[in-house]
Amino acid sequence: MREKHTRGALLGLLAGALALTVHLSWSANDPAPAPAAAPAKAAEGGKAAPQPGSVQLRAARTTADHSKFKELQQDFKSGPEVTKACLSCHTEAAKQVHKTKHWTWEFLNPDNGQKLGKKHVINNFCTAVPSNYAFCTACHVGYGWKDANYDFKSETNVDCLVCHDTTGDYKKLPGLAGHPAYKQMEFPPKSGRQVPAVDLQEVAQKVGATSRATCGACHFLGGGGDAVKHGDLDTSLKNPKRYLDVHMDANGLNFSCGTCHATKGHNIPGSRYTPTGKDDGGTHMRGKVDESNPATCQSCHGGKPHKGKQNGMITDKLNEHTEKIACQTCHIPQYARGNKPTKMSWDWSTAGKLKDGKPFTVKDSAGHESYATIKGNFTYESDVVPDYMWLNGKVKYTLLGDPVNPNGVTEINHYYGSAEDGKSRIWPVKIFRGKQPYDLETKSLLVPHTAAEYGVKDDAAFWQNFKWDAALKAGAEAAGQPFGGKFDFVKTEMTWPITHMVAPKEDALTCTQCHSRSGRLQKVEGIYMPGRDGKPWLDWIGWLAALGTLAGVIFHGGLRIYLANRKAG
Repeated sequence: MREKHTRGALLGLLAGALALTVHLSWSANDPAPAPAAAPAKAAEGGKAAPQPGSVQLRAARTTADHSKFKELQQDFKSGPEVTKACLSCHTEAAKQVHKTKHWTWEFLNPDNGQKLGKKHVINNFCTAVPSNYAFCTACHVGYGWKDANYDFKSETNVDCLVCHDTTGDYKKLPGLAGHPAYKQMEFPPKSGRQVPAVDLQEVAQKVGATSRATCGACHFLGGGGDAVKHGDLDTSLKNPKRYLDVHMDANGLNFSCGTCHATKGHNIPGSRYTPTGKDDGGTHMRGKVDESNPATCQSCHGGKPHKGKQNGMITDKLNEHTEKIACQTCHIPQYARGNKPTKMSWDWSTAGKLKDGKPFTVKDSAGHESYATIKGNFTYESDVVPDYMWLNGKVKYTLLGDPVNPNGVTEINHYYGSAEDGKSRIWPVKIFRGKQPYDLETKSLLVPHTAAEYGVKDDAAFWQNFKWDAALKAGAEAAGQPFGGKFDFVKTEMTWPITHMVAPKEDALTCTQCHSRSGRLQKVEGIYMPGRDGKPWLDWIGWLAALGTLAGVIFHGGLRIYLANRKAG
């Protein structure tokens, strides 16, 4: 009997301690957020067997050896010649490509009627396409787009190889209007570096499915260099380890971009112009027609992605979070974490400086350009903790002709969302900050004419003569803008939702990284968060209740032990 009373008292003491611990975990004034998730040790463990390379995968999946096709056994002189040969079998491919955003560089926003796409938007990286066609269209899925008179109806202008190359030797160079080097050439001009001519026959005979490398040839290098634009897309994703991206892990699941961005008729789903803020559609099923976005987390994992019978209450709570929080918020703890720092700011206003009459560059302590005469000042960051915001998929852009805020910050794009609309989730984003030219009379952004076609002398091109007046005049004319000749520079911000570099579950955010007053979501409004939004007077009541409970348990337990001992004695 004495042992039974003692055991009961001890259990009471433990219950009281547990009550106090729970209160401490939720109502501490300002607990320090847990450190950013470190790469899981298991990532380097190499438990999964190495996956075959792209060439082996292509050989295993295809039913055709393109090197045996007579149409491809010829000495091709240009990309369009290769496309003509491709179309002799793939008769509908070019027609399909012609209907895609990758071809037209246009997109009509169904929510507000804005005409978007690379052809129309302006950003705060390399700014805009008009007057810079030959340079920018190195990332177009076509050949020969060097001015506003491009033939978008030509089927042989479609570039099949840029997406289907498996050799890694096919590269389109800026300034060549979407063409690769057909002969050995110096690139960049006056650099002394020689680029060999592409072997079009070999590339054509070894075509295959798209890969991270082919998609990344443009998307990893957007904005003028590796890791510059997106923050969650760079060349570290060509062959990533598990800690960098659990889906693309080259020795694990080995997803290609097309695994999520499942393509129909060359039309690739997923858009930053109309992203899916909240997907309530559930998982996609094979054989079932589903027009919703297949690139969302929910299309595979469903609306209740967390499983676990042993910790049912925790699992339920995590699944409850997905109603308001995007999967990416917890499962992408940082971006730019593949040893490739991402550009975080770009100040065009300082561009054009010369040293001894010549352009120059300055590098920071990590060896990255912090200043270049042709572009201005930059800053970089690695392992960046994202900003967070409500996002419901609706977005509005500041386009050419729209007014800017000369005395503040102009948003290049504004994503909408709130806690009340029922369509939003809290998303991680990269906010890129810039400073770029605008017209003092029209109060709208200007397009600088920066680059000319390769080998062409152009006195108006900023990267040749470093004269803002001439560059802005030429850019305005190409874009159909008025320009009164007076300009200045305005601060801008551009927002990029983060959705790649998904960490393993063991590296996901911990509770206290958000549930604290200095946590990651401290600036997100519209929700009550325990640990972040506590009232001081309510905290004191909680403390007193918890301490009172503990004192009562200790007194009760001690009294029972005392009485049991007295009775036994």
